Amino acid sequence: MKLASGIGFLLISLYADLAQNATTGNIRRPKQSEGHSVVGKSPALHRRPGRQIEPRGRASPAVPLGDVDDSTFDMVVPVVSYPGEESSYRVLPGKKGHCFFNGMMMYNTAVWSPEPCVTCLCSSGRVICDEATCPLRQCPHTFTPEGECCPVCSDTAQSEHPDPQQKTSSQPPVGMDRRLSREEQESEEEESGEKDGEKGAKKRDKKGRHRQSHSEKGIPEKDKRRSEETEDCWTEERKTTGRKGAKEVQRGLDQESEEEEEEEEDAEEGCFPAPAPGAQAPPLPSTCFVSDHQISCIDAKLTKIPNIADPELMSLELIGNSISCIPDKAFHGTPNLERLDLRKNTITSSGIGPNAFKALKKLTHLYLDGNQLVQLPPALPSPLQELKINENHLQSIDEDSLAELQHLVTLELEGNQLSEANVSPSAFAPLQRLSYLRLGRNHFRIIPQGLPASLEELHLENNQIEEIKETSFNHTRNINVIVLRHNKIEENRIDPLTWIHHENLESIDLSYNKLYHVPSYLPKSLVHLVLVGNQIERIPGYVFGHMRPGLEYLYLSFNRLNDGGIHPVSFYGAYHSLREIFLDYNELKSIPCGISRMTSLRLLRLNNNKIRRLRQERVCGATDRDSPLEHLHLENNYIKSRAISPYAFPCIRSHASVILGPQKVR
Repeated sequence: MKLASGIGFLLISLYADLAQNATTGNIRRPKQSEGHSVVGKSPALHRRPGRQIEPRGRASPAVPLGDVDDSTFDMVVPVVSYPGEESSYRVLPGKKGHCFFNGMMMYNTAVWSPEPCVTCLCSSGRVICDEATCPLRQCPHTFTPEGECCPVCSDTAQSEHPDPQQKTSSQPPVGMDRRLSREEQESEEEESGEKDGEKGAKKRDKKGRHRQSHSEKGIPEKDKRRSEETEDCWTEERKTTGRKGAKEVQRGLDQESEEEEEEEEDAEEGCFPAPAPGAQAPPLPSTCFVSDHQISCIDAKLTKIPNIADPELMSLELIGNSISCIPDKAFHGTPNLERLDLRKNTITSSGIGPNAFKALKKLTHLYLDGNQLVQLPPALPSPLQELKINENHLQSIDEDSLAELQHLVTLELEGNQLSEANVSPSAFAPLQRLSYLRLGRNHFRIIPQGLPASLEELHLENNQIEEIKETSFNHTRNINVIVLRHNKIEENRIDPLTWIHHENLESIDLSYNKLYHVPSYLPKSLVHLVLVGNQIERIPGYVFGHMRPGLEYLYLSFNRLNDGGIHPVSFYGAYHSLREIFLDYNELKSIPCGISRMTSLRLLRLNNNKIRRLRQERVCGATDRDSPLEHLHLENNYIKSRAISPYAFPCIRSHASVILGPQKVR
């Protein structure tokens, strides 16, 4: 018997050492890859001195984070989707085909480019990314600009030894469209037969193979000085200096088509002053990324909207520049734009022309985050599906501000100065297809009125909301997610009929409010409930009993729950459905009642409480069935882990499921 006991103790020690070493290498490695999963019951417990697992890599704080903004948590899928992975507080149901990418939510069929040459698609909850292949370059010198994935032809040799016959020709600058380089190579023989470079350029224009605005030559010094001295966008637009001379030169040339004349006038009346006769529009900075249908100039030190004439352009990114105005004809050369990104500039409301976006008949995505707007831009294109104006200074939304946006699906207006006093109750009524609305970090005291019936997700975090009235969600029967964290809501200020009859509302986040117990009259369809960082002292009995099919995710971290606040019937109605329960950072002295009755529970967090004694029946119950638990956290309590028998929880199938160390020492 002594020999058997010694061998058993040795095996347990080896298991603990191996598990600790595996944790040191990768603390979040799924248990399937550790090589220790055992069919049936494994008696060994897992002790990790000095280490612990927190949601999505978040380190355990030394003190409760009652005032900490939890926006750093990444959105992830439920733990049951990836065995061995632990979820964060912000697990969303994900039953609408949404995808999560780098903390951002993407709707089904959404397409985006996380980096140059990579395109991603959200397909029914799955993110599918495809990397573009680089075309073969047939030029003597190539280089790969910083931030790009494909090499481009270098014109260094041409700029050092210019050809006198090509002074007036318009060649694309470094970093311009790769498609143009291929087409110019195809027309090389034709160009070599031309004696006059300017006539050759015109002939290429007629074939659609040249873009007047993508010129290698800049504005003359005289016109550059005039551009720097001009501060008002509208005085620049009204200037006509040099137009007469340009037309006189044009009369001496071959007759051009009407479209070419219109493009020339647009270039003259854009953000740049009218060029002198024969002058070319300035090139894009060499740091810009240019492809067949996309131009991206990020942190390129631009002060104006570039004068681009490219009917095939579909995406234009001008992020992180110093652009302050958008004249009426800024986008006349790009009528087929579908995506326009002007984030992190200095655009003001007075700097946007009344018809600045009128030419964009196909624009579906417009991003104006991080500018200086005080009101919504005028005459927004009706095809818009996504509009983001976060982190501005918006002070009002009138009844007609969004009247034409009947195709809008996503509207984000976070970080502004909006409230129920300056937002018209009818402002959102025209948005018949609006599904996703973000109004966080504003000054609302009540839920905004007039929310459209099509709404599925509403985000109102970091406001000053104190109550939720019965009529707040009367017309939003399709709503699926409501986020109200960091407000001033008390449970007695939530009307009993607010949302109890909703059949599609699956996720509610009431973290960091003023709740003292779990609210009653929750939606019967609720699946995901987040109550982190309140002052909750008890879970009333039968509070989840009316829910169908049942609550699955319950997060109660950083509250004031004690043993007397959780009753045997507190989880009644959710025994068969609960999958994750977070009760860490509370005042519990033992494992709560009812845990052993939960047939679907995968993750239970009880770390950072005051637990001293482990009772086997609280986890395993009286039956001999296996527990579905994959993660049981008990670290940072007052448990004497050395005194715990390795057979304490015989229903736990994996030795790595129970985390005991480290423990507090009093």
